[in-house]
Amino acid sequence: MGAVTLKVADLDAMIAYYRDGVLLELLSLVDGVATLGRGGVPVVVLEHAPELSWAARGAAGLFHTAIVFDTRAELARSLYSIARRYPGTYTGSADHLVSIAFYMTDPEGNGVELYWDRERTAWSWVHGQVEMGSMYVDPNSFLEEHLVRDTADAVEGLAPASVGHVHLSVGDVDTARAFYVDALGFDQTFAMPGSALFVSAGGYHHHMAMNVWNSRGAGLRAPALGLGLVRIALPTADAVGEAGERLAFAGVSLADDGRTVRFDDPWANRIELSVEGAPR
Repeated sequence: MGAVTLKVADLDAMIAYYRDGVLLELLSLVDGVATLGRGGVPVVVLEHAPELSWAARGAAGLFHTAIVFDTRAELARSLYSIARRYPGTYTGSADHLVSIAFYMTDPEGNGVELYWDRERTAWSWVHGQVEMGSMYVDPNSFLEEHLVRDTADAVEGLAPASVGHVHLSVGDVDTARAFYVDALGFDQTFAMPGSALFVSAGGYHHHMAMNVWNSRGAGLRAPALGLGLVRIALPTADAVGEAGERLAFAGVSLADDGRTVRFDDPWANRIELSVEGAPR
């Protein structure tokens, strides 16, 4: 998964949250568009859009952007930073069996997940579905065990992190499955019937998820603050082309500039496919 674009009202405040709270680095700021990431890898793109209003309650859109860290120490470092600078944005935690996750809501209401994956050998699969749970994790105990105090306040030496998955709010799960699995080509890895769907490529627990927990029955999104673009990086140009052909066969309208393929899902969430590592 590539960087997620968010359309924001207060660019300065949002830069501060993702830089000083989440501990992403400001990679660029040009003409009202800020790119933040780790190790030169973009994670979040903040696009100043003061002309837009807030999304209606129950609308489709972003549920959360999930940022994955290589180590529990790096996850603890960002969690500690949030706790010190933006404690009111923390919303919860979970041991998902495949991962340890902590949840926040940024200053403009966009969900954020910070997580660390267990080794794949520790994941359990049954009939093609990965076993996931949602058990409470004490954030204070996690920090006590994994925070490296010598580096907790440092702003340098940040290890790489990236978008691990993107979770969307949609109107219904069956339509999401038809689009993201049957047309786009993801594999279903976990499902909560009528409630949520998890999909991936390459045997990951999930690269994307869709749920109706706050948005059951939602229709097309109106232009609003919040989610601007979900980027999916594929390994080759042929893979991008094949995905585009499947989508076109399913009747999805595509914009193809020869480097990227852009389209909307059934709720007008904008998606982009490109070759992994290709210049933008």
